[in-house]
Amino acid sequence: MIEGILIGLETALSLKNLSMVMMGCFFGTIIGMLPGLGPMTAIALMIPITYGFEPATGLILMAGVYYGAVFGGSTSSILINAPGVPGTVATAFDGYPMAQQGKAGKALAIAAYSSFAGGTIATIFLLFAAPSLSKVSLAFRSPDYFALMVLGLTAVSAFSAKGQFLKAMMMVVLGLMLASVGQDSLSDITRFTFGNINLLDGISFVLVVMATFAMSEALTIILKGKDPSRATQQISFSKLGSIRLDKEERNKMLKSIPRSSVIGFLVGVLPGAGATIASFLAYGMERNFVNEEEKQKFGKGSVHGLAAPETANNAACSGAFVPLLTLGIPGSGTTAVMLGALLGFGIQPGPRLYMTHPEIFWSVIMSMYIGMVILLILNLPLIPYIARILAVPKNFLIPLILFFSVTGIYLMSFNNFDIFLMIGIAVVATFLRLYKFPMPPLILAFVLGGLMEENLRRSLLISNGSFEFLWDRTLTAIILILTVTIVSWQAYKSFKKRTNIIN
Repeated sequence: MIEGILIGLETALSLKNLSMVMMGCFFGTIIGMLPGLGPMTAIALMIPITYGFEPATGLILMAGVYYGAVFGGSTSSILINAPGVPGTVATAFDGYPMAQQGKAGKALAIAAYSSFAGGTIATIFLLFAAPSLSKVSLAFRSPDYFALMVLGLTAVSAFSAKGQFLKAMMMVVLGLMLASVGQDSLSDITRFTFGNINLLDGISFVLVVMATFAMSEALTIILKGKDPSRATQQISFSKLGSIRLDKEERNKMLKSIPRSSVIGFLVGVLPGAGATIASFLAYGMERNFVNEEEKQKFGKGSVHGLAAPETANNAACSGAFVPLLTLGIPGSGTTAVMLGALLGFGIQPGPRLYMTHPEIFWSVIMSMYIGMVILLILNLPLIPYIARILAVPKNFLIPLILFFSVTGIYLMSFNNFDIFLMIGIAVVATFLRLYKFPMPPLILAFVLGGLMEENLRRSLLISNGSFEFLWDRTLTAIILILTVTIVSWQAYKSFKKRTNIIN
């Protein structure tokens, strides 16, 4: 291992590769800030550029773009409630309320520190545990994935305010319905397309996110006829851009980071899970770890609620490289694009990669830590200036949000239908927001719905239609027992509160 680390450092610290890390981090951060664009699109555009490079150099550049985009994606989530990348959706739940309270600088600082810590801890995990964790990822089967998705849906309790659990469940059902649109992956049967060929491939996740968050936020402000930025304009630059955290805020952040790093990395290791699911799971789990007073702050500007998803999504980015480098299985959509690039270089990722091409395996890992340091240095000094975006009047900012939303969706598919669909969903989402329906449960269900259905059907096929698969495998049973325990505990606490109120 020591020899591999030295090879990785020698390769990563060469002038060419170091410049690639810096370039990837910079462009990744900029792309991550732009709502509607993501690392997948950026990396796809990078592939033709990297064909003249050595495989290690090309992969280092693409890796820099990847975690740079996730790192920078929190900025638009916090400032304008328009997630730059899907992995930062959960960041907006508490980051945006903090920004509205005049704490944009603090929110961005918490996001930056948490991202750095999560990425660093996960890189250390990757360094020492990659070969072993590849065996763990292989142990997961369809029943285990199904159980994991059910566990993920229990996080809906984290997104429901007091007395709004029924509304949250209704949004879960709506999210599952949207996830079922299109061709069934196993039988190729079309569902809920209404004869429209544009819906055969289903509804894009980015489209739903942009419609329910960015566009609906803009439409809500227009309908209310208020300009929230007026209050912001009265805030001094120093207060707006303050990045100093007090002792209490630092303690809260330091409590969230270790457990969210572990959750994020482990979810990232699982092929197909990714940073989005990791951030949702970390957010939901974090709410279960804190006391009752802190739980009430979730969704209103909680430090725990901001630090947890930011830590987890960056940790998941590092974790996603485990199945890619050790198994040749992409851990996310972005690493799937990187897998195609590696195959284009004539490199076959797999269990023997760190033996046949140690310079690629170890240099990518070492460059990730270097990239995290660069991102922290790059982002922290700019926070006070980035935060000034809040002072821009909404009559200027709203058109920009709408422009980036429409442009981002169009550039993904070059299909006018997607624009009209996004507007339609945004209109519905706006009315739901006006009647206090929470949006996060819809997004959570939409993310998990497709994966849950796919793995359920596979499990049923393997077990010949029997539901015995739920308890036949020890791992599946453990995950489901954990799910039942969480639900039962939440139900018990709710019952206890009602009993105390009656008495």
